[in-house]
Amino acid sequence: MRSITINDVAAKAGVSIKTVSRVLNREPNVKDDTRERVLAAVQELNYKPNVSARSLAGSRSYLIGVFFDNPSPAYNADVHMGAVLRCREAGYHLLVEPLDSTAADFASQLIPMLATLRVDGVLLTPPVCDSPVLLDALDAAQVPYVRVAPDGQLDRAAYVHMDDRRAAAEMTSHLIGLGHRDIGFIKGHPDHGASHLREEGFREAMKAHGVAVREDWVVQGWFSFQSGFEAAKTLLAAKDRPTAVFASNDDMALGVIAAAHQLRLTVPDDLSVVGFDDTPSARMVWPQLTTIRQPIANMAAAAADLLISGEMTTEDGAPASRLLDFELVVRDSTKPLKG
Repeated sequence: MRSITINDVAAKAGVSIKTVSRVLNREPNVKDDTRERVLAAVQELNYKPNVSARSLAGSRSYLIGVFFDNPSPAYNADVHMGAVLRCREAGYHLLVEPLDSTAADFASQLIPMLATLRVDGVLLTPPVCDSPVLLDALDAAQVPYVRVAPDGQLDRAAYVHMDDRRAAAEMTSHLIGLGHRDIGFIKGHPDHGASHLREEGFREAMKAHGVAVREDWVVQGWFSFQSGFEAAKTLLAAKDRPTAVFASNDDMALGVIAAAHQLRLTVPDDLSVVGFDDTPSARMVWPQLTTIRQPIANMAAAAADLLISGEMTTEDGAPASRLLDFELVVRDSTKPLKG
């Protein structure tokens, strides 16, 4: 059978080829009824845009890149899923590029990679979204980029974020509301901006409720299961131990639960445990994890949308930004303190 072309869609909708292209690219200034006719024709004809042909016909490649250097598989999976679904809606494809931002030759790797990859834009996740070397290389190559949850230089480029500080404060207040005063905290990877914001939120809530922070109960983690396990053993091995532990992400919280089981502590009877992110593992572990639901996939989709739409700046020329909300999800890993 003959392949359906953009000409067939244009004829079916009674519009020009250029109008069909504008609708498929989600460009502005297309009348609603025209857009609906084109989309109806696309669906009825089962039209599938040819990425190679589209890229040859214009300056776009219809490829979006995702650059990441994150130890959490669940976080990365959510980012990739959110981005790929948005790209698929717009007829784009997603290229996923893992980076090692700690490598000695990191800077020298970037120039040939950016020269080889012909992408219309790049989505950057923590910690590479705050790498001056990478940002400078993208600027020099004139590759548009959107940052997900950046730590600083918010006036540099478009970004998508959530309020990590407020979310961590709400989680801490939740533990305090359950009667806990002896609360341990496991910090996230020090190169991630969110790690500092979550620690700030924890400290602010403790101060607001008049609860002292035990500095020996604030332990460094690295956003990995193993680092959470090791940190928890440090916190729980002594007789003088917290009654609750707030881990800065779900992977570390799972490590805390594993360490508690190894030490024959029952969660949540002997120890309440909370995390951050609401990755799928938070619902698979026993007991299920109380956590902050971070809209990771939606944040990635929003970042991809900014790249695809080209709406990278506001009317006054400032970088565009989108703030997404969070949710505190209470499950079985927390309960009121005994007595």
